Amino acid sequence: MSNPQHLRYTKEHEWLSATDENGVATVGITEFAANALGDVVYAQLPAAGDTITAGETCGELESTKSVSDLFAPVTGEVVEANQDVVDDPSLVNSAPFEGGWLFKVKITDEPAELLTADAYTDFAG
Repeated sequence: MSNPQHLRYTKEHEWLSATDENGVATVGITEFAANALGDVVYAQLPAAGDTITAGETCGELESTKSVSDLFAPVTGEVVEANQDVVDDPSLVNSAPFEGGWLFKVKITDEPAELLTADAYTDFAG
């Protein structure tokens, strides 16, 4: 399992990119989470305009094994959901760090407990 060094991670297995010049970051789930879920068959993502709160549920991913809540890694306003993932949820499994991203959020508050790639790798085992 390889976790990109430029991302930050949550203990709920989401990743967060660095913000762009507008304060917007991209959110997805890690390869570890995608593998644990199995084949993702449905994605319910927050919609543009939704306000999300760090640590709270903001959507869900359904796989052939189970349904898993999606937790917000930060607080902010969702600016875009990945329609490609809604149309083809298997992107979460095949490209969790690229085309399988879930949504973009304009951050208003970021918790201090986000993990580095190395700390997440240690945590996830």
